[in-house]
Amino acid sequence: MTKRPNIVLVMADQLAPHFTGTYGHPLVQTPNMDALAARGTRFDAAYCNAPLCAPSRFSFMSGQHVTRIAAYDNASEFPATVPTFAHYLRMMGYRTCLSGKMHFVGPDQLHGFEERLTTDIYPADHAWTPDWEMPDERIDHFYHNMDAVKTAGMAATTFQIEYDEETAFYARRKLFEYRMNAVEPFCMVVSFIHPHDPYVARPEWWHLYDHDAIDMPSSPEATDPHSRRVMAGIEASVTDVTAEEVRNARHAYYANVSYFDSNVGKIVKALEEADLLDDTVVVVTSDHGDMLGERGLWYKMTWFEHSARVPLVMAGPGIARGVAGAPCSLVDILPTFLDIAAAGGEAPAPGMPLDGRSLLPEARGEAAPADAEAIGEYCAEMAPAHPVLMIRRGRWKYVHCDVDPPQLYDLEADPMELENRAADPAHAGTARAFVDEVAARWDSAAIRENVIATQRQRRAVHAAMEAGLWTSWDYTPPRDASTEYVRNTVSWDDVLHRMQYPPPGGRS
Repeated sequence: MTKRPNIVLVMADQLAPHFTGTYGHPLVQTPNMDALAARGTRFDAAYCNAPLCAPSRFSFMSGQHVTRIAAYDNASEFPATVPTFAHYLRMMGYRTCLSGKMHFVGPDQLHGFEERLTTDIYPADHAWTPDWEMPDERIDHFYHNMDAVKTAGMAATTFQIEYDEETAFYARRKLFEYRMNAVEPFCMVVSFIHPHDPYVARPEWWHLYDHDAIDMPSSPEATDPHSRRVMAGIEASVTDVTAEEVRNARHAYYANVSYFDSNVGKIVKALEEADLLDDTVVVVTSDHGDMLGERGLWYKMTWFEHSARVPLVMAGPGIARGVAGAPCSLVDILPTFLDIAAAGGEAPAPGMPLDGRSLLPEARGEAAPADAEAIGEYCAEMAPAHPVLMIRRGRWKYVHCDVDPPQLYDLEADPMELENRAADPAHAGTARAFVDEVAARWDSAAIRENVIATQRQRRAVHAAMEAGLWTSWDYTPPRDASTEYVRNTVSWDDVLHRMQYPPPGGRS
């Protein structure tokens, strides 16, 4: 077996690839992502498997589609019995570490990671459970609204800035600790909250951009039923937003994309300074995108490209320079990591059937399989109490919901998804094939029943947790200050040598 590389995955929250320089945006500055793409592989049709934080992340960690593991919404429990890539990599001898957000819901806040360096930014309980038995009722305490758009701008600090600064600091420190203690191979996930709304940026990132040059949404307002539900749910349909407020929100988002990119640079620089970069595969991605005013929509929760697509860039040993254009998705990350870690050997047998495929052959310059696809399932708030399902294969994207008209888009001819071809006689055969595939792949009625059943269970559990003595599932990182820095139990020289890299006298 050849040397097994380290793996470092840097994850954004709500980053649409369309709004990065790496994927061709003429204004947005992402030099660190650009540099990784220049020496590695950029995947140009990567999708989330659910356009919402927790469901997407559970799929990403487990290599499973949402409905297989009941990861329906932001308050669904991620069962401890579902194996993740962190579990498998541990079995393969990797040290596993998470710094930052993963939005795990439930009492298991590790899911295979040996260490978590920070707490999470969102609650670990069932408070954010939607109610499909009352799908038209807004739940004000966690549903998005238009406040983030109307109040966009600059600030010296926000809870998100504080969180990302902590995430980067602890990740960087751990990388040097790995190097000084000769800990290899390792897999570290560094997961930031930016550029997720609120659209508020620090001045140095805001001032990267000429406010008057910020481009405005260019696509017409969506009229399909699901988009109208989302508009109602986020109150876009009843909130007047000025052009200047839209420009402010996009300006702040672009600034925060550049801030996220700077954190990518911090992690890559730490790897370089710790003499780890040449032995490490670096991956950059996001959990979903952001409509950012396109189609009259904001945030995520739809299968339009700005919401559903994610950046995916991979660089490091064995990764070719190039662009991969075939559809893929976040469930492909787990088998890809196992392929990387095996390094010509064998990976452990999966504990559950995997829904993804390894992207390592494409990252090495090989052709994608002819049937390469991305599958999406949305079963959360603002759905019509029925799953909203997506298939992307070849040039086509098909969106199905039992109570809505189907949508069929030719993304090669119509990348902005302006013309629904589902009823076009010229594409009747394609549409019919997708109809048949949906019927064979999913039982929407059964999914609906299970979503509602789990929502009832979770609401009961949460009501009980609120009624008695509160026991939080939120993660508190262990820390013993008595062993940090200079203490009487160790000598000054010991601390100096242990916490300096390169060590006194130079690299060993």
